[in-house]
Amino acid sequence: MSRTVPVPQSLPTERDAGPFAPPRDISRMREARPVSPMVFPDGHEGWIVTGYDAVRRLMADTRFSSRQDIGIIHVPYETPGMPAPTEPSPQIPGLFIAMDPPDHTRLRRKLTGAFTVKRMKQLEEHISDIVERQLDELARLAPPVDLVKEFALPVPSLVICALLGVPYADRETFQVNSAKFLEKDVSLDEKMAAYTGLTTYLSELVTRKRAAPGEDILSDLARHDDLTIEELTGMAFLLLLAGHETTANMLALGTFALLEHPEQLAELRAGPDLMPGAVEELLRFLSIADIFYRYATEDIELGGETIGKGSTVVVSLLAANHDPLRFDNPDTLDIHRTARGHLSFGHGIHQCLGQQLARIEMRAGFEGLLRRFPTLKLAIPAAEVKLKTDMNIYGVHELPVTWTETAR
Repeated sequence: MSRTVPVPQSLPTERDAGPFAPPRDISRMREARPVSPMVFPDGHEGWIVTGYDAVRRLMADTRFSSRQDIGIIHVPYETPGMPAPTEPSPQIPGLFIAMDPPDHTRLRRKLTGAFTVKRMKQLEEHISDIVERQLDELARLAPPVDLVKEFALPVPSLVICALLGVPYADRETFQVNSAKFLEKDVSLDEKMAAYTGLTTYLSELVTRKRAAPGEDILSDLARHDDLTIEELTGMAFLLLLAGHETTANMLALGTFALLEHPEQLAELRAGPDLMPGAVEELLRFLSIADIFYRYATEDIELGGETIGKGSTVVVSLLAANHDPLRFDNPDTLDIHRTARGHLSFGHGIHQCLGQQLARIEMRAGFEGLLRRFPTLKLAIPAAEVKLKTDMNIYGVHELPVTWTETAR
């Protein structure tokens, strides 16, 4: 393995090899040195990990901390969209994705019962109903329509609002603030205004639920007297943001990818039993939540390198999911592939709590869309689709589609 790869001065994020492929520079980096030193834009030195095995080992190793208050991280919070601190940042109550055990364990444990496989399976019929109703609404419209606005965003928003007990009528407030919060190149003032808007709304909501709980996840959490309103607000923020932004982007970008692979699309239409495997492959192939950060709490050996105590480590799930040492022909979409083991939901103690929910939503969403709209196609050239290269979760801003007939 060559060790002559230049030390990168910034993180390659531009998908210059096409809308679905990893940045060329990050692929070259993984091939040359899967655990590679890098220099951050402010001049401090750290590491970037791109190889599948190294990423998986790192994310399972709690010596790589997720906390933001123990060193100068100089990078965004792991929660997409948080501003880049230049000094240790205080922990946000309830935001357990940016915590280590035992704090992480205490808070996450409150939610494990809400997201069990069994409970998610019990929700399948309800989710299918939401999908079908949204498809009914879509079928009433005259094409072309924006699939993001009319389907990909409403479905997970309806689902997470019902689960959490967030009034769907308030969706414009939290969707506008969520989108602004996830933009990369906005001022700190704008980003914090969006964050404050979201947390103020959620603080009021969880306060009401503590006083008069209902039958929803936020009410269940509010019944825990050992959780403060601030912790409840942070947990609600994390669940709401993660619960609709990621799945919405997967539904839209996944549809775009299938439309751009017509042979795969035709096979999937003809064999709906292929859908579970196709969803896993789309998750691997697209890797919409790509970049995560860790902080080495001691000297750690990884991939033949010594990562020094105090080092900031950047993790690329996209690069790991496209590692040819783990997946054959990784840059090819193959719905017949066994993509089990992909890292799109993370790995280790921070692995996504809502992954089964996301899978159910995607299976129902893609299956319903392909069944009800057999002639679905892009309404504009693929090159004109607006990609979310400006956002911390990848996807498309709009997906104009059209069709000639619908099926019931």
